[in-house]
Amino acid sequence: MKAVSVSDYRELARRRLPRFLFEYIDGGSYDELTLARNLSDLRQVELRQRVLRDVAHLDLSATLFGRQVSMPVALAPIGIAGMNARRGEVQAARAAQAAGVPFTLSTVSVCALGEVATQVHKPIWFQLYMIRDRGFMRDLLARALEAGCDALMFTVDMPVSGVRYRDYRSGLAGAPGLVGATRRFGQALCRPRWMIDVGLRGRPHSLGNVAPAMGNKAGLNDFFRWVGENFDPSISWQDLDFIRAQWTKPLIIKGILDADDARSAAALGADGLVVSNHGGRQLDGVPSTARALPAIADAVGDRLTILADGGVRSGLDVVRMLALGARGVLLGRAWAYALAGAGGAGVAHVLQIIESEIRVAMALTGCKRIADIGRDSLISG
Repeated sequence: MKAVSVSDYRELARRRLPRFLFEYIDGGSYDELTLARNLSDLRQVELRQRVLRDVAHLDLSATLFGRQVSMPVALAPIGIAGMNARRGEVQAARAAQAAGVPFTLSTVSVCALGEVATQVHKPIWFQLYMIRDRGFMRDLLARALEAGCDALMFTVDMPVSGVRYRDYRSGLAGAPGLVGATRRFGQALCRPRWMIDVGLRGRPHSLGNVAPAMGNKAGLNDFFRWVGENFDPSISWQDLDFIRAQWTKPLIIKGILDADDARSAAALGADGLVVSNHGGRQLDGVPSTARALPAIADAVGDRLTILADGGVRSGLDVVRMLALGARGVLLGRAWAYALAGAGGAGVAHVLQIIESEIRVAMALTGCKRIADIGRDSLISG
């Protein structure tokens, strides 16, 4: 199967990954209503087709947090992405660097900060959760600074994990000890290519950034137990003072869906925010990001840089998000599917597809520069 779109890579990922890993990427929380709305609401955004605008020369470049990027796109943090391909986070970071866009490493990545940072020449972004052990957080932030990360993405919409039924059905969660391990091993045996390339040749499979805190326990059940015990549900706006005391570079707050929360983030000195519902993986029934984005952009768009994610599967979707008020767009499942389907080459190809689709959408809406894309690009204006 030759992939020509993100949806093709989704199918490749479904064929090549063990079921428990594909469902982890693909699923949402509860009845997955918000997951579906992220897709459907974004597809319903109508753009104005404009003609005779001289679009022979288009400029897709932008600036995000002081960095010149080839297009207003970044790779979002994806947990345990290193299980989707051999040393997966390294492969994805290389593909992002080659494409001229930022890569964001998750706190719960398989490949550690140091490993990823030494494999690329440009700084990466780092994503952080609030962890009970503030000493460990200080150490982790110090490691991010030492690795040269030039932006911190602080995720605030996960004080507790959402209820993700697909993970229970697949055996990724809720099947402790030998029972769960046996189910996952059986699924892996059904994917011999993955078993050899990732399961065997892709070791170690410990979560590099949090391995010091987990000690010798490195299994998937240990990971979920560690998350439940160590993510801090007491997180509040005052904790931004703690983060700021450790981090002097751009600070991006990820997981904002409410305009009042966006105002609080701006008032407390954040440099940017991500309008996000965690890909529909946390509280089901909340608005899609496409629906929440315009009000947030109106509330704080002149005070900080707004990014958005959720349901983005094409360059056309990127243009839609920009028209709704975002300055940049995070790709999540789009690159995770590609990594699982074809490794780093798949991620590079998806970024080429996104760039080409943005270019076509800009030409047909009469936008010569990224800055030209705005509310005037929408039918509803």
